[in-house]
Amino acid sequence: MTGSDPRRLIVGVSGGSGVAYAFDLLRALRGADLETHLIVTAGAKQVLPSETDLTYHDLVALADEVHDDRDVGAGIASGSFRAEAMVVTPCSAGTLGKVALGMTDNLLSRAAHVTLMERRPLVLVVREAPYSRPMLDNMLRAHDAGATILPASPGFYHRPADVDALIGSVTARVLDHLHVPHRRSPRWKDEG
Repeated sequence: MTGSDPRRLIVGVSGGSGVAYAFDLLRALRGADLETHLIVTAGAKQVLPSETDLTYHDLVALADEVHDDRDVGAGIASGSFRAEAMVVTPCSAGTLGKVALGMTDNLLSRAAHVTLMERRPLVLVVREAPYSRPMLDNMLRAHDAGATILPASPGFYHRPADVDALIGSVTARVLDHLHVPHRRSPRWKDEG
């Protein structure tokens, strides 16, 4: 990218349980020098009200740009769209399967495909558990295609006091993999 190009990050939210991870990530990115491009699937819109009192409008208000998941012709669907990376949080089993198999039937899966095609970082925050054999196979396929599989498995060594601290520990790992500086969570035996 040239010095005048904005640094961009694509954030996808799919229909797996765990929309709190998307809210936390987008809040953390507000202070970063990144332009966020958000895609929310129909499944995520269905899950959202069952998990939080926050609304779809609260979620999209945290992003710089919002894209309709049905618009597979959006700019972020092209390799010429200069994004630093993409993260899908939460990443449902269905979205994982689409990414693993290169299926591009919506904007989120198309943007993920392009991210892999362009050899840019793609982080999939898989939330569902336990993992079925097809999910494990799809995780390996996505990994072999270049994605980072980062399950929403919070750590406890920092002695989290509440659910927000647990969610924040996963967000911190995502930010690490995206090379976004943060001070979200203490690191293991890090004195600094």
